[in-house]
Amino acid sequence: MFTKTIVKTPGESYIHGLTTANLGTPIYEKALQQHQAYREALKTCGVEVIVLPPSPEFPDSTFVEDTAVLTSEFAVISNPGAPSRNGEIREMEPVLKNHYEKIYHITAPGTLDGGDVLQVDRHFYIGLSDRTNLEGAEQLQKILQSENYQATIVPLEKFFHLKTGISYLGNRVIVVAGEFVEHPDFREYTKIVVPPEEEYAANCIRVNDYVIIPAGYPQTKQKINEAGYQTIELEMSEFRKLDGGLSCLSLRF
Repeated sequence: MFTKTIVKTPGESYIHGLTTANLGTPIYEKALQQHQAYREALKTCGVEVIVLPPSPEFPDSTFVEDTAVLTSEFAVISNPGAPSRNGEIREMEPVLKNHYEKIYHITAPGTLDGGDVLQVDRHFYIGLSDRTNLEGAEQLQKILQSENYQATIVPLEKFFHLKTGISYLGNRVIVVAGEFVEHPDFREYTKIVVPPEEEYAANCIRVNDYVIIPAGYPQTKQKINEAGYQTIELEMSEFRKLDGGLSCLSLRF
């Protein structure tokens, strides 16, 4: 059960953020509307939503997930792999100090984006990507193991972040797409397989009694509903344009 979430309002500079998506420039006003709907959905899930103000100097900073890895006992401040995003952690650390006494840090030359980290109960999976290098992944692995968690490092082949292609819904159920459908590290789980044409829907988030999913992916929605989960659909077009998904927009704890 989550009780709190941290989100950050997109600044006007958001439209100049980093992207590999090739889907055009975000429409800022529409991004604000979609972000407001996201916050309302989180409230529906029964969590307190802590809203941080925009930071125009950091266009990508609405994607707060990349700045930290949170557990119920401690926080890990990441070291984002994109140099233009590194300053975001300086803003996030004092916020997290309001909620955590124990805070660890990923340090250079290690890099780590929170979007590359998936928690499955007491087991963490850490993706190696363009943004998370082996040094950063191994630093996080050592921190987690010192706190009696398990941690597995997973090299990515195609996905931007680990959580671009996999989500955990609880009860040993995962949503998977692409390279993770037959991946040996996830063989033991019950899988909801996202069809290739709906790959974006693999990034969804379980928040208490609901699974929040992107709108417009009917096959994936049906499979999640048939597995026994209530869903909330949200339009995500303006965040998808900057490689963003539902998990990227919040830190949940």
